[in-house]
This record gives sequence, C-alpha cells and structure tokens, in this order.
Amino acid sequence: MRTGTGAPADAHRAAAVGDAPAPDPAAPVRQLAAAEVFSALHTSRRGLAPAQAEQRLEEYGPNELPRTRRRPVWRELRAQFTDLFAVVLLVSSAITFLAYGLQEPRDAGTLQLAVAILAVVVLNAAIGFAQEYSAERTAQALAAMVPHACRVLRSGERLEVPARDLVPGDVVVLEAGDAVSADCRLVEAHELAVDNAPLTGESNAVGRTAGPVAAGPALQARNCVFMGTDVVAGSARAVVVATGASTEFGRIYRLAAGAPRPKTPLQRQVAVMARRVAGAALAAGALMFVVRLPSGGSVLPSFVFALGVMVALVPEGLPATLSVSLAIGVRRMARRQALIKQLLAVEALGSTTVVCTDKTGTLTQAEMTVTQVWAGGTTHPVTGVGYAPRGEVTDAAPVRDLLRVAGLCCNARLIPPRGPREHWKVLGDTTEGALLVVASKAGLDLDAEATATPRVTEFPFDSDRKLMTTVHKTATGHQAYVKGAPAELLARCSDVEQRGRRQPLTERDRAEVLAVGDELAAQGLRVLAVARRQVDGPRPAQDEAESGLALLGLVAMLDPPRPEVTDAVAACRRAGIRIVMVTGDHPLTGEAVARRVGIVRQSGPTVVTGDRLDAMEDHELDALLAEPSELLLCRVSPEHKMRVVTAFQQRGEVVAVTGDGANDAPALQHADIGVAMGAGGTDVAREAAAMVLLDDSFASIAAAVRLGRAVYQNIRKFLVYLFSHNIGELVPILAATFAGFPLVPITAVQILAIDLGSDVLPALALGAEPPEPDVMDRPPRSRRERLFSGAVTGRILFLGGIQAACVTAVFFWHVTASGIPFGDFTKDTLVYREAITMVQAGIVLSQFFNALAVRTDRQSILRAGLLSNPALLAAGGFGVALMAAISYLPLLQDVFGTAPLDAPDWAVLAALGTLPLLADETRKVWLRRRDARRKGAPR
Repeated sequence: MRTGTGAPADAHRAAAVGDAPAPDPAAPVRQLAAAEVFSALHTSRRGLAPAQAEQRLEEYGPNELPRTRRRPVWRELRAQFTDLFAVVLLVSSAITFLAYGLQEPRDAGTLQLAVAILAVVVLNAAIGFAQEYSAERTAQALAAMVPHACRVLRSGERLEVPARDLVPGDVVVLEAGDAVSADCRLVEAHELAVDNAPLTGESNAVGRTAGPVAAGPALQARNCVFMGTDVVAGSARAVVVATGASTEFGRIYRLAAGAPRPKTPLQRQVAVMARRVAGAALAAGALMFVVRLPSGGSVLPSFVFALGVMVALVPEGLPATLSVSLAIGVRRMARRQALIKQLLAVEALGSTTVVCTDKTGTLTQAEMTVTQVWAGGTTHPVTGVGYAPRGEVTDAAPVRDLLRVAGLCCNARLIPPRGPREHWKVLGDTTEGALLVVASKAGLDLDAEATATPRVTEFPFDSDRKLMTTVHKTATGHQAYVKGAPAELLARCSDVEQRGRRQPLTERDRAEVLAVGDELAAQGLRVLAVARRQVDGPRPAQDEAESGLALLGLVAMLDPPRPEVTDAVAACRRAGIRIVMVTGDHPLTGEAVARRVGIVRQSGPTVVTGDRLDAMEDHELDALLAEPSELLLCRVSPEHKMRVVTAFQQRGEVVAVTGDGANDAPALQHADIGVAMGAGGTDVAREAAAMVLLDDSFASIAAAVRLGRAVYQNIRKFLVYLFSHNIGELVPILAATFAGFPLVPITAVQILAIDLGSDVLPALALGAEPPEPDVMDRPPRSRRERLFSGAVTGRILFLGGIQAACVTAVFFWHVTASGIPFGDFTKDTLVYREAITMVQAGIVLSQFFNALAVRTDRQSILRAGLLSNPALLAAGGFGVALMAAISYLPLLQDVFGTAPLDAPDWAVLAALGTLPLLADETRKVWLRRRDARRKGAPR
C-alpha cells in the first residue's frame, strides 16, 4: 500500500481537522495506532466535510480503474483495409482504374474489373468489421467489479455515496456482505473477516484488526482492507488510504495492462500465408506481363492479362470466410457458456498445449461442504453437497450436541433462494456456512437453539490463536463454545465428552485425535475441532474461556469438485494437454483436489510453493517445467503465475490460463489464451482475458478446446477448398500463354465471380462442420506447425491439379474443335465466349464435388453422410444456379462476356467435375489401408 497517498499536501488542512500534531507523514499508517491514523491522513472520526471531499475529488480524481482504451470505430474499420490481401487488391483496383483512364478506346470490361475488385475489398472489410465489433460490444456488457455505492461519514453524518466519489481521508462504514471500494486502514473492527481471494487467491476468509502491525508487505497487513475484496463477517470503520489506480487492485491492473497480448498461432500463420500468397501473385503477374508484353505495342492488354493472373492467385474470399468461420465458433462456444472476446482466440484454444488452472470455483464449486463428523472414535459420514440443507448425517444422535455447539459458534447466515434460478448462499465465512448446513442436516433448528441459549460474549477468530469462542447463557449457567484448528484447540483441552459423559483426556486420546485429524487433512479436508466448558459468569477472561476445555469431536469439510470436471480433465489428457494447477491455497489442499479431479494420478506429484519459485533461477524453472511429472504450484503470487506462463511460452508451449481475481490479471493478459470467470470473477480479470466462462467451470474449457480444434480443422478444409480452385484458374491462363492463344481462358471478372459468388458460401458451410469424433484423441499441434503443412499443400495440388487439367482440356478442346485459327479469336467470338463459359462452369461444378471431398481427411464421404451438411449442399446449389444465370441471362452475359451452354456441355462438365471427388475417395481408401497395415489391424 502506498501509505502516503491519501495525505493532502497542504499543511493548513491538517490544522483544520484538529490541534494534535501530525506524525511524520512518511510513517506508514498501518504501523500507527488507530487514533493516530486520522491525523496522518488529515481527517477525523467524523469523516471529511463535504467541501473537503469535493476538493480532494478534484485533486485525486474519481475512485475508478482506468478502462482499457478501445480503438475508435473508425480505426477498427480502417484496420480491415490494412490486411495484406486487402492492400494487394486495393493496389490492383487503383492500377486498373488508371489503366481504364489511359485506354484508347476505353474498355468497359476494364472498368468493371476495377469496380469488382474494389467491391471485394469493401465486402470483406464489412464482414470482418461486423464480426469483431459484435464480439467486442458483447464483452463490454459484462458487469463492473467495483461496487456502485458505499457508506461513508461526512461531517459525522452517515451517507451513501457513489463508490467513484470516495477520496483519501474518507471514513467508510463496512458490514458483512459489503464490497470494499478502496484501500483502507481500519480504525475500528468488530469480528471482521474479509475474503481476500481476488487479490491473494486464498479461498479462506481472513480476520482483520484495528491495531498497528509491523512493517511488511501491504497485502499481509491485518489492519488494512483492499479494493475488490468482500467483507464476509463482522463490521468495521476504516479510513481510505488509496483510491483508483493507486490501490493494490490498481497496481495489479497496471501490471496486467503493461503485459503485451501475444499474437495467436493463427494470426502468425495467416500473416505468413498472406505474405507468401501475395508475393507469389505479384511475381506470377510480373512474369506473365513480361511474357505477354508485345514488342513495340501497347502495354495495357499485357497488364490486364497479368492482372488476371494475379487475381487468380489471391483468395479474395478468404478474409470474409475466415472471419465468419471464427464467428461460428464464437456462437458455438457461447452455447457452451464460453464468451469469446476476440475472434482469433477461438482457434488459439485449439492449439493449447498447457492449461494453468486455478482451483477454487473453477475445479471446485466454491461451496464448503462438511463430509465427515468424528466423535468418540466413530466417523459419521454426511451426504449432500453445497449450501442447500439437503442430506443427512449418518447416526446423527451421538454428534448432534457437537454440531449444535459448532453451529452456535458461528456468525455466518444461510440465505435461501429467492427465485427458481437462484441457489442457497452463505452470507459470511464459507466454513461457518458449511457448519450451519450440517447442523440442519442433523435435524437441528439453530434459530431455536440460539433463542434458548443466547450469546452474551464473543472472542473472534484470529490467525494467531486459530480459535473462535462464543459464550452462551444456558439453563445450567454460562458455557464457552470453541471451534478452531485441531492442534491448537487440543492443547487447551483437559477432558473429552463422549455420548454426554465427560472424562479426562489421556495422552492416548490426544494421539488418536491428532492421527485422525492428520488423516482427514491428507485427504484434502479442512478439519475443525469443537469443544466447550462451563465458565463463571457472562464475561469470562479469554484465557479462562479457552482453557480446560472438553473436546466434543472433529468436523471435516471440503470445497467439492464440480462433478463435470473429472471427465473434462480426462478429455484434456487424451488430447495431450498438460494441466498445471496454480493456486494460492495450501499444498495439501491443492493436491487433494487435484487427485479428486484427475489432474494428479501418480503417487508423488511435484509440488512447488511460491517461496521455492522465488529461489529458482530461470534455468532451474525451465528444467522444472521440462519434467513430465504432474505439477502443482501452490501459495503463488501474481508475479509467480506470470513468470511460469512466460517460461512455458519460451519452451514453445501454447498456454491457456484460468483466473478469477485481480491477482490473475497479469497472467491472463500475458497468456496465449486468458480464461476469466464470468460468474464469480472480477472485472479486472474479465478485462484482461480473451475468453470468459459464464459458468466458471473447467469443463467449459475442455468443450471450448474441442470446438477450437474443430475451427482449425475447418479452416484447413476451406483453405484446401479455396486454393485448389485457384490452381484451376491459373493453369488455363498459363497454358494459353505458352500455347500462343491471344486471349485468357478465364477473365478476372469471372474469377471474382467464382471467388465471391460460387465459393464463399460452400467455404462458410465447411467452416460450420461439427468437430470430428476423434478430435480430442489427437495430440495438440506444434506452435511451429504451419497452416499450409505438407499434407495440406499436397492435397491442394492434388485436387487443384485435377480441376486444372479438366478445365484446360475443355477450353482447348472447344476452341480447337471450331477450326478457327488462334490469331482470329477476339473477345466477341461466340466460340471463345462459350469456351470461357465452360471453363468457369467447369470450375464451379468441380468445386461442388470438391467441397464434399474435403469434408473429411480419411473417412469416406459415404460414411460421413452425403446429406449430413445440408448447408453445404444448398451453398453448392446456389453456386451452380449463379453460374447458370451468368451463362443464360443477357445482362450477366454482357458483364462477364459469357454465352449460353447446351445440355451436352453441362453433361461433360458434370462428369469431369466428379473426378476430384472420385480421386480423393480413392486417396482416402489408400490412406486407410496404409494406416491399417501400420497398425497391424485388418481393414
């Protein structure tokens, strides 16, 4: 904590508050007595005057975290035009417009080409912008973490003011259930307990005090509370020390904001692909320009020809197809309770190799539940999970008095559901909530018991004693009820009660109790001991109330794992994904939960604490992460978590990180894919993450990984689909060049019609293919694996080569059969118009069958089902219908320079179009037989 933050600079303001001299302003206020805090922060017990508060608000600014600056809408839109494909096409369009202006006479076809290329760029930009804008606006709808209002004292009057109006020196009033709105130094504390999990990651509430503490880390100061945490028990008054970005919450927020968000594997691979394709297109265009350039003639026809070559190689529909395919993945993940804030994060999930997951709320239900009660040498199992009082205690009669004492020694309250969609909740400490629930399961009415035995005194829990004591008035006098850590409480016991009989506690009894406690703790259970004693009067001394106790027994509880997590962890294991638990909890607790959900299966996992990480050099950490052992990181800080993520990334891993607290934000920002909790997470965590789990469950991560892998597979499918027909468009042009044919077999406008009119919808349908059954049985792909792998490139050449051979043969067969010399052909020759129409129709028909072929890698399309993707069939049908319109409608004939085809022409083209599908099915049969031979299994 920056303890001088709240002190105004002007000395005369201190005098206005009181005449007592202010201590050294450099002295940390947490080391001062409570009475001195007011002077140090230039305020008083009555709080600030309204005028003072207004002046300090102007000086220090509003109490809110700086929001990440979103790019203006115009910049988001401009970014769509800076994609390399878009730049190439924009340049092409500009040059084509220039060529049209220089032509004499001017050719309307050149103008049509320029307009068409520009329209392609605008269409791609509109689709990409719409998808990104929609995803970002959805993410901005998430609720803010910092509470909207808080209670303060202003001139002695209690007011409720907006949290953003808090200023240093304000005196705030805190009660159970309140969220802390700023960093504060406590000046009064009554049985106060605070949930610091958003900052420290620890799941248990911690007691707070108003007394001075020694120098040390701010977050360990027991007389301070911090923005973003919650009061779970008790009440307090505190003076605001820091607001907004100056708080501990703000420090972590700035740490997260300073961490650059790495590019996803797909971003990097698409960028590489775009550079290579653009380079190849420009090189091919330049080469064709040189080859076709007539000596001493006009350069414009050669340029338009070269431009057609270049357009044939650029996949104009790819950006739009990629954006929409990722958007489909976003919608699918949203149905699985995973909100994706950035489209490219969808694919990044599919390449994940390591998941660093926290424990509480992600692997567990964040609901403490008593599972066993031990008394008199007998264990009594308890059924039921969570805070709903449903279940029973086995043979409850012998332990009912134990549970009555434990339940009355609590400050928490159970809140029943208020609607059909709500659940039972606990207001206060979750451990105490579990005790209230188990008492109810044993048939106790604690409200009636509290009326019959009212509380008169309390000694709150603190971390030094590890005990809590309440004194109650009973029919036989006053009794002290005590609960706490077994070892500490047992040391204060002299007797033991078994079935209502009190007898001396022997050394043998002590050893048995400690052994049982250790055994339960080794199972990852949190163990509390319960005891009581008769006291003299309603106000005994604390030492009297907590000594000479009679032990009643032990209560063991846990935060139960989510039932769906075990299967999700097993699915990640099959998928070759390493899971590392990263938690702020105790190592024994972390290991027990990890075993229950399947993260740990071996006898000796590697458990590393934050202290050990501090002592490690970078090469030692690298060696630790390189080991294949099951790894648990416990008692770690935000810096530890980010260091581990960075070390994994330097090893070439694709890292997903889960988190819910502000302390998780730096690692979430730095990870390849940050996953925040939507239900129980903080605003800082959600802001830093690329994905938000609306149900906070690890199972949703596994489902999202499965869908992410499917997205990547589908991207590869439509890449094969899109680039294979580019070969079919390019090869006829090259063949005509070297054969000496004076015109192109397919024009640039026709190519654009194929790329955007006939190909985009089938590509989108391929992008919507559901995950293949074995997608989670394959290892994750390497970070270094190229989008265009050898297999993908080979398949593009295989399918594209067949298409190219067919349409090239059709073109030359048609022009040669006419008997017209090559030199006599013009753009208006009917045979030429028919020939280029056949080339375009041949590509469209072959692409229809090509789409069916690329749906699967090895599985026969007959097994996958010809009709199992009706959207693909409809899209293919639309492409064929569009081609027919281009062939037969006079208006489109004028635009594309086409001519009507007769029935035999269509029959030949359809027969040739099936060849890619038949050839690929033959390839798949060969691959299946080869795989069967390698496995030594029958086909």
